[in-house]
Amino acid sequence: MSQYLDLIMFAGLIGAILLGFPVSFSIAGVAIIFGYLGWALGVMDITLLGATGQRVFGLLSNTVLIAIPLFVLMGAVLEKSRIAEELLDTMGRLFGQLRGGLGISVVLVGALLAASTGIVGATVVAMGMIALPTMLRAGYDPRVASGIVCTAGTLGQIIPPSTLLIILADVMSNAYQQAQYEEGKFAVEALSVGQFFAAAIMPGLVLVLLYLIYILIRGAMRPKDMPPASLDTPRPERAEVLAAVVPPVLLIVAVLGAILGGVATPTEAASVGAIGALLMAGRRISRRPKIILVGAAALVLLGVLAGAFPVRLQRSDLGFLSQAAGGFYVILTIVGVIGIAYALRAAFREKVIHAAVTSTLTMTAMIFATILAAGMFSLVFIGLGGEERVAEILTGMPGGPTGALLFCMALVFVLGFFLDFVEISVIVLPLIAPTLILMGHDPIWLGVLLAINLQTSFLTPPFGFSLFYLRGAAPKEISTGQIYAGVMPFIGLQILGMALVFFLPQVSTWLPRALF
Repeated sequence: MSQYLDLIMFAGLIGAILLGFPVSFSIAGVAIIFGYLGWALGVMDITLLGATGQRVFGLLSNTVLIAIPLFVLMGAVLEKSRIAEELLDTMGRLFGQLRGGLGISVVLVGALLAASTGIVGATVVAMGMIALPTMLRAGYDPRVASGIVCTAGTLGQIIPPSTLLIILADVMSNAYQQAQYEEGKFAVEALSVGQFFAAAIMPGLVLVLLYLIYILIRGAMRPKDMPPASLDTPRPERAEVLAAVVPPVLLIVAVLGAILGGVATPTEAASVGAIGALLMAGRRISRRPKIILVGAAALVLLGVLAGAFPVRLQRSDLGFLSQAAGGFYVILTIVGVIGIAYALRAAFREKVIHAAVTSTLTMTAMIFATILAAGMFSLVFIGLGGEERVAEILTGMPGGPTGALLFCMALVFVLGFFLDFVEISVIVLPLIAPTLILMGHDPIWLGVLLAINLQTSFLTPPFGFSLFYLRGAAPKEISTGQIYAGVMPFIGLQILGMALVFFLPQVSTWLPRALF
């Protein structure tokens, strides 16, 4: 029995989670119990747990992970200020009179919200409360409507900026460095979040395209499932469409453009995104939106000019042009701060800040508690010989590197039925990724494949999180069975998307290679 303690430990973790115990406590509790058993049976050196403190310190000093709460805050501010609701309403009226038009609008809005928030739960709940009743009133089949809303909401997992991609970038970078050490390389290369963001853009757009093609084909073949909206629904004016679409697009360009252009790190870009989201929210709910708009424009102009023409104000031999530029920058800064102040005042008055910060703290605490507990779990699992067992299983897999990869993808897909993406990312992936990289798989391509696979876990019954989110937000006439049936075609499209990236690696690798 003692020689199989690592496998029993992994099975025990899944069992504890399925019994409904809190995830982080389940991970830490299983690690402590099996660490003691391993020591008592003489198959593990208990001093190995002394490295827990170093792992905690490493996590708390990891600058990459600081971007997580900032991106979560950005998404929470946009969601609590009802910007998503305005965008859904406008796009629904724009495309609604086409056959399948409401479904198209939901997918497009899901993609925009994914690129500007990256929070799956908020997107699914918002669209479940706003778009789903509209689709049902228009005569949409409840299964089709539920599947479209669920799937569009999960785009936040693959389209940057995504919490999943930030965690994956950290895990895959560590795995890549470990693989290089095992190959005898000591001048190791690291992978950045920006590379994974760049790699995930095209696959994310491919998934959006697959969803749209499916909706159009189904709308043509079975028009009763997705009829057009009533002709009485007024189409939005061009100015209304621009007012709803342009601010999120500008925020996306500011955040992703800064990261992919090498202007800012993900953490710095996330702080810019949080400020941008606050300004967008303030413009919508403030009584003086023009002041906030001018402040936002001043900050954008300041960023562009200061990046192109930097001025070192501490120097004593500044010329007239430098002094004038410095003074102009100070004026722009003051105008921008005034705009931020008005946005904060409006957000506090409407209680947007309180709700957004509470949501951010809750989600951030959950993610980091899981990562901390997973560090202890990994130490015990390695101490019990689990890492060597995993390497032996993968290297002995028929089909060589391709067979090992397919086995791991199938394993992650099955685990996605029961576990959240955070648990899979920080527990399972560190065990399989180094071996797969040593077998010759490109780490960035591998990370994108795993990201699409983990995104699918949000849709797979019985524990897909998007299914739970929609069940809580959907009207009572929508049954759980209809939600499950509605996502099945889209799970097939997810698998098709994975296959495209698998057989055409350039879809995910050409952009990071071009930029980095």
